[in-house]
Parts: sequence; C-alpha cells; structure tokens
Amino acid sequence: MATNYKSKIDLDLLRDAANKKFAIVYSEWNDDIVNRLVNGAIKFFSMIGLKKEEIALCSVPGSFELVYGCKKLCDENKYDAIIAIGSIIRGETKHFDFICNSVFNGLKDLNVQGICPVVACVLTDENIKQSLERSGGKFGNKGFDCAAAAAKMTLI
Repeated sequence: MATNYKSKIDLDLLRDAANKKFAIVYSEWNDDIVNRLVNGAIKFFSMIGLKKEEIALCSVPGSFELVYGCKKLCDENKYDAIIAIGSIIRGETKHFDFICNSVFNGLKDLNVQGICPVVACVLTDENIKQSLERSGGKFGNKGFDCAAAAAKMTLI
C-alpha cells in the first residue's frame, strides 16, 4: 500500500467485532480487481482475529447479481454484516450507468429493510488504472476499508 494513503481505521476498537458473523458476496466479473478487494477484506478480518474460514464467501456472475446474492444471505438471518464486492468499469455504452444505478439502489433497499448492514464495496471507475489504485494501489484497498466499515456497523 502506498504511503500517501492514510486509513482512519481503529483496529483496537474494531476487535470487538471478531465474534460477529460476516459474509462477502463477490462478483466474478473483473475478477483481477475483485480478488484484490476480497483479499483486502480478508486481511482486515484477520487483523481483528477472524480466520478466512469463518467468513462466508459467495460468488455471483456479475455486479448486477450482487443484490440478489446479498438478499439471499440476508434472508438466512445468520450474518451480522454482509459486504458486496464488485468492480464496474466504464465502457463505451450506457450499460455502466444502468448497472451502477441498479446495484447501488438494490443495496440501498436491502439496508432500508434493516435485516443486517450490507456494505457496498463496488468500484465504479472510468478505467482499469483507477480500479487498480483503489484495490491495493495508491488509494489503499477499498475491500479492507469496507470490511472495517462492516465491522463498525456490527457494533452500532
């Protein structure tokens, strides 16, 4: 991680979340970026005392399907927080706008239902360079940051 990125995460405070149950729903699309984000989330959880085997992992084909995957896990009612991880990179059509709006509105709707927090770790970048910078580059790893947000949400 580059030195100009300053995380505001208090690991000591968040260690209390180590007894919570977490799930990660991740997209198979743009898997090189998504895998970096998932690894960042798992790194955070290991730093507060959770093992990878203690985190439920569920893959879905693309970012659009993240909402359905998260809804299914919410309905199981056994997770304290769920992280939706995906990467949407702008192309030459309006597809980017439709997918981004649908995913974020769907995740918002799940949060409004109040079953458990669903944290959106979905990169919406103009190009692959921006995605790399946010998945372990000069802007840190948003997977790590979103796992910290999920942990914090379980302590509210």
